[in-house]
Amino acid sequence: MPPASATPPPGERRAPLGPLRPSPLVEQAAERLRDQIAGGSWPVGTKLPGETTLARELGVGRSTVREALRALAGAGLVQPRQGAGVFVVATEPDEDWPARLRRASVADVYEIRMMLEVRAAELAAERRTDADLAALDRALAARDDAFAGPAVEAFIDADIALHTAVVAAAHNPVLADLFAEFVPVLRDGLLDLVTLVDVRASDTAHGRDAHAALVEAVRGGDPAAAGRTIKRELAGTLAALLQGR
Repeated sequence: MPPASATPPPGERRAPLGPLRPSPLVEQAAERLRDQIAGGSWPVGTKLPGETTLARELGVGRSTVREALRALAGAGLVQPRQGAGVFVVATEPDEDWPARLRRASVADVYEIRMMLEVRAAELAAERRTDADLAALDRALAARDDAFAGPAVEAFIDADIALHTAVVAAAHNPVLADLFAEFVPVLRDGLLDLVTLVDVRASDTAHGRDAHAALVEAVRGGDPAAAGRTIKRELAGTLAALLQGR
């Protein structure tokens, strides 16, 4: 099947791109072309105009257009074909995992967090070492200190640090790496949550007793109790997040 023409059909003429401001020209050119692709000016399968035509419309040199097209190819939007030209292959750029997490709602992230941390707590109860237990005791004490302090951010950081210590005690590096990817989004979500509820006054979602019970379940080598305790604690936070949507 022959490639679609770069020339729009009659009645659907594309507006000229217009010249760019003198600034990072490659980034501007890439953004302008990306907007045209996302807006449907060049549907998937369409061959883009040649570098000379694009350079004239954008008011830049061909080398700038070439670099902009290379950036779009790296984002998965276009694909050069030897001897045929550059073709649109997608209207949305590829996203890496951290970018996808940043775009996700914190409630969606929390649902996945529950799955990860329940299993992590169970594994921690089975695999914890003396060093892990010492780290958990320190993290719990730091959380208690932050609980009594005036800074909400310090309390949230201490809370996350305790959960991180539980995940570390599971001794699964892939699980630990996944949780580390979630942490920035979780922190932002908890900071947003303080506008809805007083996180330090909520015995359901952030109770000191619940976290102490979690540490003791891990210490006692009781996977069922550890998983049950953290699931109940995280479910309270998720409920508050869903109410604030």
